[in-house]
Amino acid sequence: MNNIIPIKGKVKFPVTLDPSVWIFDDRRIDLHTYFDMNDADPQENEEEYTKKISKYWDKEIREGAVSPPTIKSEKKYEKEKVLTGSFGVPFEPFLKNAEPLEDAAQLIAETKDGDMQWPIAEAGNIILAFSKDGKPLREDGPVHILFKDGTNRHNAIRNVQAFRIE
Repeated sequence: MNNIIPIKGKVKFPVTLDPSVWIFDDRRIDLHTYFDMNDADPQENEEEYTKKISKYWDKEIREGAVSPPTIKSEKKYEKEKVLTGSFGVPFEPFLKNAEPLEDAAQLIAETKDGDMQWPIAEAGNIILAFSKDGKPLREDGPVHILFKDGTNRHNAIRNVQAFRIE
């Protein structure tokens, strides 16, 4: 039961979060690649994409078309990714489901190390990391708080026990 995280306080609907089921959530984010993609220069990404496509078309012309992967191979790849990946989910959809009251102004994360506080408008910048290298965050979890800009990706907020809206 210590894996359950409530969203409580000035909300219409108190919500209970269970990170153990997020591995099946379509909103999950691969944390191995998320911050690297956001750090890269968009123009550099476009150039890299153009080079890859050019290389692909050259290969198509020389060797002929290749059949797309089968569903079986896609499932195997996805299973392997889940067993070895580090994932998170955006916090904002959960907060929207809780429907904060109009006078709610602060989002407080209750942790074993003390409370962390942000304006509620910044909730959209929060990612809840729930697994690292295919394993749940049991020791200092059940979730870690990361910011979308990656400023704390090497120093996440750990031991989150609840979210309180004030």
